[in-house]
Amino acid sequence: MSWLLLQLAVLGVALAAAVLILISFVAFITATKMPHLHQHEEERFFLNARGQKETLPSIWDSPTKRLSVVVPSYNEEKRLPVMMDEALGYLEERQKQDPTFTYEVIVVDDGSKDQTSKVAFKYCQNYGSDKVRVITLVKNRGKGGAIRMGIFSSRGEKILMADADGATKFPDVEKLEKGLNDLQPWPEQMAIACGSRAHLEKESIAQRSYFRTLLMYGFHFLVWFLCVKGIRDTQCGFKLFTREAASRTFSSLHIERWAFDVELLYIAQFFKIPIAEIAVNWTEIEGSKLVPFWSWLQMGKDLLFIRLRYLTGAWRLGQTKKKN
Repeated sequence: MSWLLLQLAVLGVALAAAVLILISFVAFITATKMPHLHQHEEERFFLNARGQKETLPSIWDSPTKRLSVVVPSYNEEKRLPVMMDEALGYLEERQKQDPTFTYEVIVVDDGSKDQTSKVAFKYCQNYGSDKVRVITLVKNRGKGGAIRMGIFSSRGEKILMADADGATKFPDVEKLEKGLNDLQPWPEQMAIACGSRAHLEKESIAQRSYFRTLLMYGFHFLVWFLCVKGIRDTQCGFKLFTREAASRTFSSLHIERWAFDVELLYIAQFFKIPIAEIAVNWTEIEGSKLVPFWSWLQMGKDLLFIRLRYLTGAWRLGQTKKKN
């Protein structure tokens, strides 16, 4: 009996090893060697308040604003106005109190099928294209891809990514700024402050089903085990970067959809960029595009592939090059 159990154990280990080798092989041969940084011709321009085309700036140019806010938006015609009203109200008031404070908000329409671009452009007309710009992507790239396109066209010394649903209260950007400053001195002027909902975990568990709670803990374990150590909430869409940290991390990014945050922080930790995790106010907003089970399954696959592709050398991290 014990001999049979030993044989079964050996067979199980061999099968597991074979599966891991097969998955590693698939991850390697399906990997894109370099991040996809292509811009369609239409994506190189934005419309000013008069509806005229102007060329977008580059992340590689010298900054001319204190803060850039990048808002990825896919079919957000209903939720975007609430977020924009709060954000612009805060930013305008801050500028009144401190005339040296300058900002821009970049709304990136990620190939929406609704009127997201038109809704966003109204803010450009009201506030001027120096403060609000709309980039309309030709096709849907995914949230990470949309944010990258916005960051590569930003002018800020610091760059904030913020979700279009307004789940995080915008004045909490000051908490991130303090967290960023507390990390000084910044190596090569690079640092990141991540908004975090980890302090709300107990409350959220009480409102979730057991199944969704299990998925959440499973995802957190995979993030910790495979990719990112020391960050409890990698998925909060409220993150602040120095300009140098944004250019370094997003230039190396491969994942453009739901798990892009994890790869982004994996890259940051590889380059030893200091990261602060800062508690922020957060509210669940209706209209999430995540389908719980399938989205978690996709993200789990992405996490495994992130780890395997870097481990096998399919993806490599080195000094980044300027985008063409």
